[in-house]
Amino acid sequence: MPTATEPTLPVVKRARFTALGFFDVAYAVDVGKARGLCADLPVETGLEGPLTFDVPPLRLQYGSVDVMVGGTPRRGSVGVRLYDFGAIALAISFDLDDLPWARFTETALQIEEALAFDKPSAPWPSLLAEVKTRFASALERPNEAGIQEDYQLIEIDAFEAPLGDALHRAVDLTPLLAGDARPLSESMRDTLLKHRFGYLADDCVIVTRDRALLYQPGGDAGVASVLEVANAQLLELRYYSNLLDDELPQMYDLVDRTRTVPAFSAPSQLSRVARRLYTVWAEVTELTEKVENALEATGHPYLAEVYTTTLELFGVPALGSAVDRKLEIVRDTYAALYDEASVSRAGLLEMTIVVLIAVELVLALIK
Repeated sequence: MPTATEPTLPVVKRARFTALGFFDVAYAVDVGKARGLCADLPVETGLEGPLTFDVPPLRLQYGSVDVMVGGTPRRGSVGVRLYDFGAIALAISFDLDDLPWARFTETALQIEEALAFDKPSAPWPSLLAEVKTRFASALERPNEAGIQEDYQLIEIDAFEAPLGDALHRAVDLTPLLAGDARPLSESMRDTLLKHRFGYLADDCVIVTRDRALLYQPGGDAGVASVLEVANAQLLELRYYSNLLDDELPQMYDLVDRTRTVPAFSAPSQLSRVARRLYTVWAEVTELTEKVENALEATGHPYLAEVYTTTLELFGVPALGSAVDRKLEIVRDTYAALYDEASVSRAGLLEMTIVVLIAVELVLALIK
């Protein structure tokens, strides 16, 4: 029987655990065409909260999947989100209703373990392959980049009885936020609880790098969608950063090779390299702008704060700055090569004129 020093832990009345997987699959997704390929699937017709999307993602209910959780089969519902900037998000959700807090925490950790990306039995590869096949005609320039992100959402809608205190003081949330049931140090606990938000008085939204806990008795104000988009943006910026990391050494090699070609072919070689660099710069610039403008939550101060803090926590601004610096290198190299090609072409033209004049003089002397 609980004593004064052992308060009774609450019972979770209604909750969900959602594992999210984000995958870069193409240069772009034609969302309109994709919509025409899913007439048999329920479409989620709107997002909670005052969110403004540049191009709203297509959100679909995609059936269910069975997963072994703690030695017991559990059925989770599958959702698919297609983003126009070339990303696919898969969501696998499990209802966790009418569970004592300790059992709720244990089950959530078991689900996370069962759906880990490195778990051979996890359904991510088969689900992704199925979705890519279904929407293949809507994928523009598909790729096999292998860039992926995962994130966990623990959403609690209601407890069996009212809480006597704020959620983060009524129960120990750190096992859920860390994905680790072992006792944590005070400094680690403080770090996990650092980014805590609430719109209504009873709300408790806590965001970490890998997981978020959302207790919103009054309903989701749009936080879940904000977290999804932030993860998708992180995924795409990682992809562009890796793409430019691969492209820059090739760029330097191509530039070096133009130094060894004969003078008469140098202008065309320089122009060819310059055109390739311009294509890379233009494509990556266009797509990074799409990613950065994917979502606006500025009309709602609360969502704007959650969104901005989440992007900072994920390192998205720093990664975006790194991509911009790499793009500047590509752009400056393109400009230098273009100028060099123009100078080289002018020099070749002058040489040709001199040769023609010399030929005319020789012909005149022969006559």
